[in-house]
Amino acid sequence: MTDTPLPLEFAQHLARDRRRSAHTVRAYQATAERLVAFLQGHWGGPVAREALAGVRAADLRAFLAHRRAAGLSNASAARELSAVRAFLKFATGDAATPRLRGARVKKGVPRPIAPDEAVALAEEVAEEAREPWIGARDWAVLLLLYGAGLRIGEALGLTGAILPLGETLAVTGKRDKTRIVPILPQVRQAVENYVRLSPYGTAKDAALFRGAKGGPLSPAVIRRSVRAARARLGLSDRTTPHALRHSFATHLLGRGADLRALQELLGHASLSSTQVYTQVDAAHLLDVYRNAHPRAD
Repeated sequence: MTDTPLPLEFAQHLARDRRRSAHTVRAYQATAERLVAFLQGHWGGPVAREALAGVRAADLRAFLAHRRAAGLSNASAARELSAVRAFLKFATGDAATPRLRGARVKKGVPRPIAPDEAVALAEEVAEEAREPWIGARDWAVLLLLYGAGLRIGEALGLTGAILPLGETLAVTGKRDKTRIVPILPQVRQAVENYVRLSPYGTAKDAALFRGAKGGPLSPAVIRRSVRAARARLGLSDRTTPHALRHSFATHLLGRGADLRALQELLGHASLSSTQVYTQVDAAHLLDVYRNAHPRAD
């Protein structure tokens, strides 16, 4: 028997056994601590490991309502629920946990994925992987899409020749056109962590990202994982791997990126392909106007 608080045990498990990032470990531990504290008040007594096996869907709905009252967005609430599920699974030894859907993000015309949704999606995919190296692989692939604007085919077409990674990456896109994209430190760390954990090595002439049996990773595997993760998080069915690249472009443009520079980063053959993002950004601004302006009605 250990006197270590259960949320801390959970965090140690995530770091040691699941090799989650420090960010994920901190976030999941904080969620576990909030859930235990809430249940202590909700049930009127201490919360032991055995008691967690009796958590009902109604208890989780009450917890989420409590968190939403504190100002959580739909995406953040969905991520909180995902962390709760992982904690309960750990605490109860894989016993069945109540099924509860996250709050669904409002549907409408295509919109970029919000930054917290993009990160939540990537973390959810990685967390649900059946082996730590597969989780690290999926996290790295999705960060290349959202953090570097790669197409999924471009990310999966990378070989061990790109290693060691520097501050930029040469990417071969459509029509065999090569472009240079900057690599954020977080993206580089994600790829390096995958390389460290991968059981298949990094031969320069072989695919960098491997499937479970060692062959080149199929885009269908990533798409399937994203579909499952977005359902658990309650995100729109427009939340696809390609939408992460779409969001990369829209968020850069919204922060003042030059359209020509964005064209180069995305590997578009013509500027007209890039200009669609100005329309998306304008549509987003119009939504903000309609929701905030006193005379919008």
